[in-house]
Amino acid sequence: MTTIAKDTAVRFNYILKDENGNVIDQSQGEPLAYLHGHNNIIPGLEKELEGKSAGDSLTAVIEPADAYGEYQEQAVQKVPRENFQGVDDIQPGMQFQSEAEGQVMLVTVTDVTDDTVTVDANHPLAGKKLSFDVEIVDVRAATEEEISHGHVHGAGGVQH
Repeated sequence: MTTIAKDTAVRFNYILKDENGNVIDQSQGEPLAYLHGHNNIIPGLEKELEGKSAGDSLTAVIEPADAYGEYQEQAVQKVPRENFQGVDDIQPGMQFQSEAEGQVMLVTVTDVTDDTVTVDANHPLAGKKLSFDVEIVDVRAATEEEISHGHVHGAGGVQH
């Protein structure tokens, strides 16, 4: 039986909960596929899955530093409303792509006034302890093509 290690293709079902037990996300009928050891999933979950096999189930509690990072206050900024030309109705919760110092990032609007729009570049799950209920569906050796591409192909993976 193949165990999860670097360069294995893994498919798993999951339920992701916050620290209050609220469901944030879950696989819905189609297991998530990833290539182990290639940064396809958050580091803390990848570490917890190492050595597991098809049929194994586990609950993994992941600290923010091993998930989406700590919440960074400096990632919240007020920007002039005129920077959003062509967007008439800006509402909290809307997301936009932004470029700063040559880096493209996704920002979420948190507040809007007549003159400014407050945006947050933190990942929505930054600073949160996460709990994953996981069931490993299958584990196999990745193909050379998958390894060179850095992701799993086929069911639950990239189709190209």
